[in-house]
Amino acid sequence: MGNPIGNLEEMILLVVAMMHEEAYGVSITEAYNKQTKSDISLSAVHTVLRRLEKKGFIESDLGGATKDRGGRRKRLYKITKYGYQTLKEMQESRHKIWQQIPKISFG
Repeated sequence: MGNPIGNLEEMILLVVAMMHEEAYGVSITEAYNKQTKSDISLSAVHTVLRRLEKKGFIESDLGGATKDRGGRRKRLYKITKYGYQTLKEMQESRHKIWQQIPKISFG
C-alpha cells in the first residue's frame, strides 16, 4: 500500500464503494451513520471526501440539476480502481491477522 489511509477514510471509502453511483455527501453521511451506528456530520464527510479524491481513491462529477434541489447539482462520488485495490489489500491484511489470533474461550 503506497498511500495509507486512516480508519475514517477507509470507512467512508467503503461506503462510497457500497453505494456505487448513488454516492453524494448527504447519502454517504446517512449510510455511514446507519452502518456504523454513530453520528458524523456532513462537513466531516466532505472533508474526508476531498482528502480521498486528492489521494486518488475516488473521483467525482456533478450530476444533473433537479427542481427539489433548487436547480443545484449534486457532486457524485465513485471509487477508482486504485481505491478498490487499496480496500482489497487492506481487507487481505486484516484477514491474515485475524487468522493468526488464537482461539480464545471466554466462557
